[in-house]
Amino acid sequence: MRRRTVSRTALDEPPDGEDLAPAALPTTPSAPPRLQTEFSFELPRGYVDETGTVHRDGSMRLATARDELSPLVDLRVKDNPAYLSVVLLSMVITRLGTITDVRAEQVEQLFASDLAFLQDFYRRINAEGHSRAAVTCPHCASGFEVDLAGGRPGES
Repeated sequence: MRRRTVSRTALDEPPDGEDLAPAALPTTPSAPPRLQTEFSFELPRGYVDETGTVHRDGSMRLATARDELSPLVDLRVKDNPAYLSVVLLSMVITRLGTITDVRAEQVEQLFASDLAFLQDFYRRINAEGHSRAAVTCPHCASGFEVDLAGGRPGES
């Protein structure tokens, strides 16, 4: 019995004149898809810093178990459980405009619409793994996906 090698060269001619089709050649397995761990967003209104600069674009990373547990021992959260989302968001927002070290004090100064947007964005990327939502056109009833990461005002 004659063995054939994986690569095909002039020495590896198929026996009895068989033609070895390219589809029959073994293929290397493709690399597994990479998990997206950071998501960009654009706030509806934006964070206004002490100099009056508005920061609207940013990025948020997926939360870890530590991110979810560590705010529970924070004294601010123990005093006021509603503060949990502020602390949690400050831990997972990696950038807010030019600010790369986002603190709870900055998150608590966000407009209510921006805070609600970030809470929903956090839920979507951590529970569903993406920032898209299925919607239906009210005029033609066709369905499509919208990326909730944001765009210009009035867009999603």
